[in-house]
Amino acid sequence: MQVLDRVMSQGLSPRSITVDHGTEFQSRALEDWAYRRGVQLDFIRPGKPVENAFIESFNGRLRDECLNVHQFASLAEAQAIIEAWRMDHNHHRLHSSLGHLTSNEFLAQRQGQSIVEKVVCSG
Repeated sequence: MQVLDRVMSQGLSPRSITVDHGTEFQSRALEDWAYRRGVQLDFIRPGKPVENAFIESFNGRLRDECLNVHQFASLAEAQAIIEAWRMDHNHHRLHSSLGHLTSNEFLAQRQGQSIVEKVVCSG
């Protein structure tokens, strides 16, 4: 939840978070965190990972391109290598599903649209 708080501190407040029924998503602490921040938890149906296909795809890429490629000697090494992979994935890699933009370019574009929508709607 610290990561989610860090994301929200950057002005990125999701309305909902889609999660599966893994034990890490079934805690009272997560429910309380979401409730206090006005975030809805949407659980996919058990045994239906296709309902959360984009994260299943991301997890597969992380596993295939990073986790299965390296033998980590320490937690610090694992954190550094995974962070380098994440930075490449978000800042440099073009994603066809995002119109051949990087994740960060897509996010910046969406945030710009939100700002424009707020200005136009508030008149």
